[in-house]
Amino acid sequence: MNKLFFLVCIVLMVGCTANVREDLTESGLKKSNFQTEVNGEKTDLFVLTNKNKMEVCVTNFGGRIVSVMVPDKDGNMQDVVLGFDSIQDYIKYPSDFGASIGRYANRINQGRFTLDGVEYQLPQNNYGHCLHGGPKGFQYRIFNAVQKSNQEVQLTYLAKDGEEGFPGNFQCTVTMKLTDDNAINIQYEAETDKPTIVNMTNHSYFNLDGNPSKDNSSYLLTLNADHYTPVDSTFMTTGEIASVEGTPMDFRQPTAIGDNINRDFEQLKNGNGIDHNWVLNTQGDVNKVCATLESPATGIVLDVYTNEPGIQVYCGNFLDGTLTGKKGIVYNFRTAVCLETQHYPDTPNKPEWPSAVLRPGEKYQSQCIYKFSVHK
Repeated sequence: MNKLFFLVCIVLMVGCTANVREDLTESGLKKSNFQTEVNGEKTDLFVLTNKNKMEVCVTNFGGRIVSVMVPDKDGNMQDVVLGFDSIQDYIKYPSDFGASIGRYANRINQGRFTLDGVEYQLPQNNYGHCLHGGPKGFQYRIFNAVQKSNQEVQLTYLAKDGEEGFPGNFQCTVTMKLTDDNAINIQYEAETDKPTIVNMTNHSYFNLDGNPSKDNSSYLLTLNADHYTPVDSTFMTTGEIASVEGTPMDFRQPTAIGDNINRDFEQLKNGNGIDHNWVLNTQGDVNKVCATLESPATGIVLDVYTNEPGIQVYCGNFLDGTLTGKKGIVYNFRTAVCLETQHYPDTPNKPEWPSAVLRPGEKYQSQCIYKFSVHK
């Protein structure tokens, strides 16, 4: 009897250990911390892996990338994005970490735009402007999610006519594929039943050191852009397209962020550092690199590709140590870099810029590829 009891205990212990292992991702996330209900809708964590053992974890709460595990120059796996350990933290501490942003990423002046003679008023949630689709943008919505394979998850969301002030029932799909060359290929598609505006992007905060206690000053940034769009003191684009020549906004050659970001330059004061849109030279060619970020410490290199005309580079200027992220690490000032492929900010009010209008019968298609490698 004692032997039988002993054997049963061993079986139970092995089973419990297996369950614990199944619940943990390589990045240390507990899947069970993401399996809950928000406003009656189920949330979960979806784990993508490739043949190189790279891992990307995605939650359907806001269509967010929660963790990205990639090898550094020594072969050690590093988690290179900021985020939280649970859905409850994402709810408790509103943020854009890793989110699929919509219906319109970036800012719209005073939250107003006119389309086909009709003026629309959106929420004013940032210096009097509408930022990232408003305070209840897509980053706080529950997407329907289907994991197509070990390397692909598909997220869908229907934004109803009038949601956050935007016109049209807007059906969108975000497909995230982890490829075997260590790239996250994000494709956005959308349709509408009324004329509307759209500008979707991913808002991952990249810390290529795999150590968010370190800032981004040593990162080498390269941008395939001769021009950028200046902003005023409320972070709103002025309408000008300015040359980077002879300014701290020139990253056409690999440049340490810390070498430029604190220089005495009006645009850096207006942006509280780097928080600007660059006008890409790539002309919508998704096969051309539009931006590169590299950590000299880990050798991790991130190349960005897109069919979009612009990219917003944001260097975490509003992180201030009040948020504690994954593994209990405090997120301090400028501890990450966001590379958000997009149409230019406030495009609906600047008709001379590439249009962000979507009409019935048309299909919105946008693509962003984050490709990782190492520089040894």
